[in-house]
Amino acid sequence: MPRSWRFSGRLPFAFPYIGFSVAALFAAAALFLPSRASARHPDKAEQSAAPQSTNSQVSPAAKARPSRDFSGSVRTQYAARLHLRTDLGSIVIHTHDSPTVDYHVHLETDSTARDADRLLKSYSLRSVPATDGVTLVGITSTRLPAGRLWVTLELTVPRNYSVDVSTGVGNITADDLSGRQTLLTQGGNIITGNINGSAHLTAVAGGHISVKNVTGELVAETGGGHITTGAIGGSAYLHTHGGHIRVDSIGGSARLVTDGGNIALEHAGADLYAETAGGQIQVGEAAGLVRAKTDGGGIRVVRSAGPANLQTADGSIYVTQADDSVKASTGTGGITAWFVSPGKDSGDCDLQSGKGDIVVYLGKKTPVTVDAQVQMGQTHGFIIDPAFPLAVHYDDGASGGRIAYADGALNGGGEVLHLRTVAGNIRFVLGDTDQQMQMYRQQMEGLQKQLEALEQRVFLSPQR
Repeated sequence: MPRSWRFSGRLPFAFPYIGFSVAALFAAAALFLPSRASARHPDKAEQSAAPQSTNSQVSPAAKARPSRDFSGSVRTQYAARLHLRTDLGSIVIHTHDSPTVDYHVHLETDSTARDADRLLKSYSLRSVPATDGVTLVGITSTRLPAGRLWVTLELTVPRNYSVDVSTGVGNITADDLSGRQTLLTQGGNIITGNINGSAHLTAVAGGHISVKNVTGELVAETGGGHITTGAIGGSAYLHTHGGHIRVDSIGGSARLVTDGGNIALEHAGADLYAETAGGQIQVGEAAGLVRAKTDGGGIRVVRSAGPANLQTADGSIYVTQADDSVKASTGTGGITAWFVSPGKDSGDCDLQSGKGDIVVYLGKKTPVTVDAQVQMGQTHGFIIDPAFPLAVHYDDGASGGRIAYADGALNGGGEVLHLRTVAGNIRFVLGDTDQQMQMYRQQMEGLQKQLEALEQRVFLSPQR
């Protein structure tokens, strides 16, 4: 029988190194994952339905739900594919070491149903010919007596079998699978174990999607639930219309999009695009290009080995270790960036804040050319470590304000560091390598603990 699942919405979250708080990252809606799918049918004219039952019975107990069970088995070959289409039912997928596809169907209805036997016999599951494996079709009769019908389909497929499963109403849960997996529910959640291959998971009406490790490509889409995954070996496209996205690592290129939640990724092995309409973005280590955009939250990147383009309309930006060029902009919030030793061919850096401070940590021997400007220089200015011989001067603006400038070529000059803030200060801090590495380790450890907490408390936690 399928396992039950629980959810807890409590999540203490701290963002100690950024100028804004991210307490309540991934604060999620409560999740309840039933083991059966049900539908209510109106009174209609009677139509007989021949059951494919090998063991069918209605419970005689007056208070217990009347139920019916039937099973079957279809012989197949290894490394083939199961196609399942059902208009109703939660689906549970197991694997075994036998060349058969076994199924067990459990149905229940209300104990108050006047014609429970007819209602229980209204659902049928049949096998149709398929050239690439096995095809099963589950159908509910369109002419039924009034009442609720709960359907659970338990399937057991060969261990190296691909599956293509779709249900109109119900949850889909699966053990570890191998091959190419396609799971779709019009109204429910999707929970899987490890997938040795690629996967396309879709929860149309807004259910949650949770998958452990995927060795190949992963596409996951939900109308409004959360998406949580382990390690993804290939590329990834994850999209939710209103939930949070949490990922351990992605080996290939990644596109993570949510229309209103937070995004957390520990490791990005290639180019990364992350966008949210109203949440925060956290990235641990990024090996390739990083493009992160949010309309209402902060952005943190612990280490960026490639170029980074970070944009937020309202929030702070923090980059602990930037090994390449950084372009960062925020309408309201501060920007903090550490530059260890940018390469000569890394490109210029551009940090802009409308209303917030900019803090730049530079190595004592970092070759860089500084071009900094504070537009409201009459009330804001520069805080410069004595290790950096920068020239500061002022100019009266056309509107009567005072603009402050700081510039200079440090260690012979290099790539240009453009810094702009309208209403904030700009600080140049001498970066200590040991201090930076300590902060780097602390933030990575903190991110790992936060991701673990999210998996246990926000997303699906199995309870036997």
